[in-house]
Amino acid sequence: MTPTTAPTVTLTHGAEMPRLGLGTWPMDDGEAETTVATAIGLGHRLVDTAENYGNERGVGRGLKASGVPREELFVTTKFNKEWHGVDLVAEACQRSADRLGVEYIDLLLVHWPNPAQDRYVDALRGLARLLEDRRLRAIGTSNFTPVHLDRVLAETGIVPDVNQVELNPRVTRDSTRAYHDKHGIVTQSWGPIGGQGNDVLGEPAVVEVAERHGRTPAQVVLRWHLELGLTAVPKSSDPTRLRQNLDVLDFSLSADEVAAISALDRGDAAGADSDAFGH
Repeated sequence: MTPTTAPTVTLTHGAEMPRLGLGTWPMDDGEAETTVATAIGLGHRLVDTAENYGNERGVGRGLKASGVPREELFVTTKFNKEWHGVDLVAEACQRSADRLGVEYIDLLLVHWPNPAQDRYVDALRGLARLLEDRRLRAIGTSNFTPVHLDRVLAETGIVPDVNQVELNPRVTRDSTRAYHDKHGIVTQSWGPIGGQGNDVLGEPAVVEVAERHGRTPAQVVLRWHLELGLTAVPKSSDPTRLRQNLDVLDFSLSADEVAAISALDRGDAAGADSDAFGH
């Protein structure tokens, strides 16, 4: 039986990216290897990692163990602030590719803007060079706000393919999503179903919708992301949940259901502060 795979979205620079994928924080190499291979076998085609996660080698082994051709997979990773520089990004890219055991990376992201360091614009310039050299298929940012993105666009004209941000029903980031839509940037959600101290899945608004559709609360929240036109990289190492995370394509939420879940928003302040935190 052919596994279900997620639909794709066409990015600004032409790459096709699955709208749902596998997040790998905070897995170690061993867990990442097993989980990535399992997830790909179940139909996942996007795998998200980062230099800072310390598991790129395990992710790479899982990619290879899956037996799925590299060109059918979409690999995302991110680099830290020490590589924020026009010429430094190339080394960050090569080091990640070596750890992953791949010849190319599909999407490379600046992990955090680190505005106090004031080098994130040059990091985007470095990414643009790698895109021109065909060492990457897409480029992007992570945890950037519209203020950070405005500066990148104003000083370089570079439009990131993706901005990955913490986004879930508690932190809906309406203004950031509107900014992305205006500029052709795809919104990708990390922590899409919430996390510690963020019990989205137990909210009556979510539970009631889940019961109505005969789905789990997590599936309803992932469907909410899709209804909003978002992409997401939920983390799980449980095979049942990995399968369920893709089993969200054959039902839809009504406008009222989407609105009820969106009403759980507590504002951007409930999420990570990109001006105060970063690595």
